[in-house]
Formats: sequence, C-alpha cells, structure tokens
Amino acid sequence: MNEMEEIEIVIVGGGICGLATALALHRKGIKSVVLEKSETLRATGAGITIRANGWCALHQLGVASNLRLTSLTVQGGTNISLASGKQQERPFEKGEIRCLRRSELIKGLAENLPPGTIHLGCQVLSITLDPLSPHSIIQLQNGRTIKATVLIGCDGANSVVAGFLGLKTVKFLSLSQVRGFTKYPSGHDFKNEIVQVIGGHSKIGRIPIDNKLVYWFATLKMNPKDVVAKDPELLQQMTLESIKGFPTKMLDMVKHSDQDSLSISRMKYQAPWDILLGSFRKGTVTVAGDAMHAMGPFLGQGGSVALEDAIILARCLARKRHEIDTKTNGSQVIAYKVGEALDQYVKERRMRLVQLSTQTYLTVSFGGSNIDPTAWEDKKFKGESRFPAQVRIQIKKKCKPFEEDEFRPILHHYDGPKFRLKLSVPEVSFYVLPTYLVSKTVTCLH
Repeated sequence: MNEMEEIEIVIVGGGICGLATALALHRKGIKSVVLEKSETLRATGAGITIRANGWCALHQLGVASNLRLTSLTVQGGTNISLASGKQQERPFEKGEIRCLRRSELIKGLAENLPPGTIHLGCQVLSITLDPLSPHSIIQLQNGRTIKATVLIGCDGANSVVAGFLGLKTVKFLSLSQVRGFTKYPSGHDFKNEIVQVIGGHSKIGRIPIDNKLVYWFATLKMNPKDVVAKDPELLQQMTLESIKGFPTKMLDMVKHSDQDSLSISRMKYQAPWDILLGSFRKGTVTVAGDAMHAMGPFLGQGGSVALEDAIILARCLARKRHEIDTKTNGSQVIAYKVGEALDQYVKERRMRLVQLSTQTYLTVSFGGSNIDPTAWEDKKFKGESRFPAQVRIQIKKKCKPFEEDEFRPILHHYDGPKFRLKLSVPEVSFYVLPTYLVSKTVTCLH
C-alpha cells in the first residue's frame, strides 16, 4: 500500500485556470502542486480570446509582455447577415483584446512555475474528507493517495471537485462549435478585427492571430456524437457542408485549415441561479474556472474570467496565510483561516459571475440557441429580427426587490388574481431573490 503524501495546496487540472492559479500562488510565495490527468499539457481549442480583464490578470502573473509578442491587437468587429445581405459594425468594448494560441498561453504559464509543480498522468478517482482532520483525501488512478490542506478544482466543466461540492451540472445546447487554425504562408489581407457571418442555422467567425495565422470558429446545429470527433478530415468536411453558400474567403479558410488543429465541442453554459445559490466551498475545498462557471463562447470571457479567479483566489489565501503560524497553530485553526479565505474569494466572485452568467443566459435565450437571424422575423422588415443574436446588458443602478403590491401593476401578464409566468420556476427564484446587483466594471485585481 502506498504511503499517503501530505501536500499543503493541491490544484486539480493543468489547464489555463489551474496553471494560472499555481502561478498566482507562486508570485505570493506559496507552493502548490498541479495534478493533470493527461500525460502532456493539453491546449484543445486552437485559439482563445483574451479581453482587457484577462490582460490585467496576465500582467499580475508577469507573463503579459511575452504573450503580446505572439499576437495582434483586435481593433473592431463586423457582423454579416446572409439573410439580409447587411454588414453591421459590431459594438466593441474599450480595452486590449487579442487572440492567442492556447498552446502559447499554456506554455507561458507553465514555464514560469517552479520545477516539480506540475504532476502529469494524475487522474483523480475520488475525494473524501479526512475523519481525523479538516484535510481532504485525494485518491489517484495511479495508486497515489494525497492528503491536502487546501484543494482547488480547476478541472473544467465536468469537474470531479465540483461534484464533490454538490454543484449543479452545466446546461448543454443543441449546438456545437468547431475551432481551428488556417495558415497563410504568404500572409493574409484580413483586417485586425473579429468578423462573423450568420446564415441559416450556422455561424462562422475569424480572428487574425498574426499576419500569417487566423483562428476561426464555426457554430453548427450538430452534436459531436454525430461526427467522429477524432477524424479531422470528416470534421472539416461536415463544417464545409454546414456553411454552404457562405463567402468564398470563409469557405477557403476552412478548406485549407490545419487539420491537426481542428476540434469540436458541445456548447454549454451555467445557469445564473445555480451560480447565485451554489455552495462553492466545503471545508478547505473550492473551485475556479469552468468548474465554477462554465459560460461557453458567447461572451468571449471564459478564459479571462478564469484568470481573474486565479488572481483573486491567490490574493485571498495569501492574506490569511500571514495570520497562520504553522508551528503553533493546530490543524483546526489553520482550516478555519483557510475557510475564511475561501469564503472571501467566493464572496468577491459570486456577483461578478452571476452578472456574466446572466448575460450568457440572455444570449442563449434571445437568439444564441437559435442563430437563425429570421427566427423572430419582424413583419414590417422581412429578413430582420427585433431580437439580436447577441445581447448586452448593463446594470445602471442597485435596486431592492419590489414588494408584491409594488410589482403587480407593472406585470405585463397580470390577469385578475393570478399572473401568467413566462419564466420557469428557477428563473423566477433568481429574479425575485433579494440579491444585490453589481454595476458592470472590470474586476479590481490588485
């Protein structure tokens, strides 16, 4: 029987969030171990958009400068509707936006970690609480058993750690996204902008990474089970079939894509009420990244928000760690202080994540899950919709919830003693709960 190892901080998952969390802790002088189930560090998905808040986090991690050398600044966006033939400039927020190779980001984070931090081939089988202490017991497939003072789950949307915490699973759509790279050895003539073409039940977009490489993504009415996801040639052919009639440059881009870079994944999101009500801490265990708030590609914020998580979690742990004397404090005192740190982390993140998940939910509800621009066609303007495929919200003012006598007169569906709900019960619970709303700001990462 293998001897149980004792490790202060264990991070499950060697993706962007897991590595960023380990690096954020390292910058605070705190050691950690990253357990990655694969035999190599993976970067599935080809490219990733990093927005202003993500670059702020990367600056804190000390890797922003080198990563900027690998990509161009995105300077705008354009949406093209095949149904109406119209081209519309896409609303674009202020701040730095770039598209990175996922492999470059993973490499940039990993190379700045101390040797021995990342343990490959370590798949977690089970997590239990030690009956004799506040620690977690982690059983790995390779036979190792680890006792962790702090356990952080950064293991994605199908998180083992989230399951241990009893969190709700993600919601899946009937849409999938295919992603890949296309190389232009002699250079391309695309502007440094995000261009999306919408037609029928498909959408395709592109973002230049540099002068010779373009990242593209196609949203299709397709389940990954319908294709052999490991067969890039078939995946390429089915993507081309789904975007027939699209502009020639888009078709050529997919046709000449690097097949090794192609991947497909089912689109998913986390319901805002699940984030609002979720218990993200049990003892000294918590989660971050997609394990906490899978939000799909709708806002282009998944990676950036995961980087925020890493910075804030490390900051909260570092503050409480200074109050702990490991020589004189017992395990119960240490666990109490760690619990305070994790509670502060969850408190700082929750409403930020509720806001983003609400934006995602609205995008999914009003056009995101049915990207046909004529799905709610306006009778006066054929081929156009009064409901855009992308929805932006901005909370201008904090408000207290209305009493029934106050909100009854403004209900559009009030009918005598009853009103007809157009929201599901969980949605109603979310909208009427006495929560505080936060204004739309970039999270402070100092």
